[in-house]
Amino acid sequence: MSNAKTQKIKAESADHIAVQGALASIEAGKPVRCDLENGGRLHIDRALPFLCVHVREGRFDDAALDVASANASYLIAPDLNFAALVVEAIGGVMTERFGGFVVLDIGEFERDRLLSEDAPYLPPFEITLSATDQPETLAALNGFAAAVEIVEAKFRSPRLEKLRSNDDPQAHLAVLIGFPCVTVRFAPIYRIPGTDDIYPDLRERVIANIFDAGLQAVAAFLKAKNTFDLPTHRALGRKAFVDAVDRADRSIAEIAGTFDFLLAVTPINADAAWQEFKANGFKRAPKLLYRPLTVHVDLEKKKLFSISFDRFEDPVLFKLYREKQQELDLQFSMLSALETPRFVEMSRALYGRVEPNLLTVAKDILAQTESVADEDQGGSADCRVVEQRARDMIERYRSQYPEFEAKVELRDDLPAGLMVVGDRLLISRSTSVAKARLKALLSHEIGVHLLTYFNGSAQGLRLFRLGLAGYEGAQEGLAVFAEYLVGGMSTGRLRLIAARVVACTAMLEGASFQEVYNAMVREHGFAKNSAFNLTLRLYRGGGLAKDAIYLRGLLEVLAHLAKGGSLDPFWMGKIAVSHFGVMQELNTRGLLRAPVLRPAFLTHPQAKKRLEKARSGLSPIKMIAHS
Repeated sequence: MSNAKTQKIKAESADHIAVQGALASIEAGKPVRCDLENGGRLHIDRALPFLCVHVREGRFDDAALDVASANASYLIAPDLNFAALVVEAIGGVMTERFGGFVVLDIGEFERDRLLSEDAPYLPPFEITLSATDQPETLAALNGFAAAVEIVEAKFRSPRLEKLRSNDDPQAHLAVLIGFPCVTVRFAPIYRIPGTDDIYPDLRERVIANIFDAGLQAVAAFLKAKNTFDLPTHRALGRKAFVDAVDRADRSIAEIAGTFDFLLAVTPINADAAWQEFKANGFKRAPKLLYRPLTVHVDLEKKKLFSISFDRFEDPVLFKLYREKQQELDLQFSMLSALETPRFVEMSRALYGRVEPNLLTVAKDILAQTESVADEDQGGSADCRVVEQRARDMIERYRSQYPEFEAKVELRDDLPAGLMVVGDRLLISRSTSVAKARLKALLSHEIGVHLLTYFNGSAQGLRLFRLGLAGYEGAQEGLAVFAEYLVGGMSTGRLRLIAARVVACTAMLEGASFQEVYNAMVREHGFAKNSAFNLTLRLYRGGGLAKDAIYLRGLLEVLAHLAKGGSLDPFWMGKIAVSHFGVMQELNTRGLLRAPVLRPAFLTHPQAKKRLEKARSGLSPIKMIAHS
């Protein structure tokens, strides 16, 4: 930067002094975030060969402002001249460092000129693009256009106009600066015509799509310039959370910590309920008792929706947290509806319906294994043995990662079995497990559920240990797959997982407790106590559709592996299969760290061979140990 420009910046205002401080921070390898006068802001979380600029012209709620703010390197400028001065200052430093630098000038038209109130169909909307004359900038313009055009148009499709900067009446900044520049202007289609109101969902879509196209434009510029190697355009995204994300993350975690959903909907009198059901000849559903709620639902809901995501400046994280907010809201609503007919309908909303294909797979498993008996399991292990083996496995993980401080509790208020709640492994005192299945069971609970909790805790955001919205399907699918990798997938276990799907379908279609129980005994050959425990799980709370997710999640994991997918991102925290791409992006951006622990079951002598079988295509029925 020339001395004259430096003196001009120094002389004009405190804003320009702030810019000088920003330049010093960049030279020192430090992030920059400074609020400027008149609502401006300069944010550079690391040195990058681009700057996204939005010149604010009166409005504070333009989507273009949020598009710019989503970038890792951006300037919100109060006026055009100041924007030009900052671009010259930043651009000089970045060009010297990277050998190239490009400006993205993002703004909106004043109104949506193609839309009329009586249009029978939604017309296209305007986007104008212009670029300065460098070949690399033309590549950036074409990269932006290609990215916008391939987005599936749910409402309106873009009508693009490409210009040279000198022919674009909107390209004021490009004319003032001496750096490559792409100017983008789009119609405010998210505004309701004739009002100051907006379509919120459409606004979010516009922001996400324009933001992504901007990154693709920069990536195309750098590829043409051949000075900056990128694995993906998303690598240009943020590598640091703003304070607003940390505040919201802490608030979400505090609210989620006020209750445990599964404990709240799990009966505390399972053994007594079994005795009652036997005593009445299996003709009437037993009375189920639940823990008193320890959470004030209305108060926590109010807190939940008082959390602001407006200053996240990151569309990806915004979406993840809003999804979690909606999931917690639904869980709170279910707690309010405990033991009422509304509970089961909300349960369907939370866990999903049973898809026809899932039901077909479940029925096929039951049909193909109807006459197949489990091999001799070699005795059983009671709760004390399970507890000791669990503590041994936890200690092995702790020896690798001292913060793996999982707790083990023996409980009288749970049905037979194990349950992970946060960092705790709960074991019912009535638990009895076949010794041949014990390693598989602990690999399920500790090797997946606890391991992803502690790996998620190491990510810096509590959300990854709480679980992204809808994570439970993938978690249970991975946990069942872990059982297979250690050779613990028995016929009985697979039949149980399949029967849960069939029974869940019946429950959601209105079948009674005793009807589902009878079907499990008479039609599918389950022992009476096994059929009761299966049915009890389904009807807890008033009808919980969770148990269908085990087989669904397993099928998703197997399909993922058959397509060549990796399991590694799943160990970073508690995520859904649908979040796999998000995790890869956040990892590429440097916002996530590699898992501090890998599951011990991956080192089982037969695990590699079994994993390769899964990659070549594997059906659940082929996972049975002796198949």
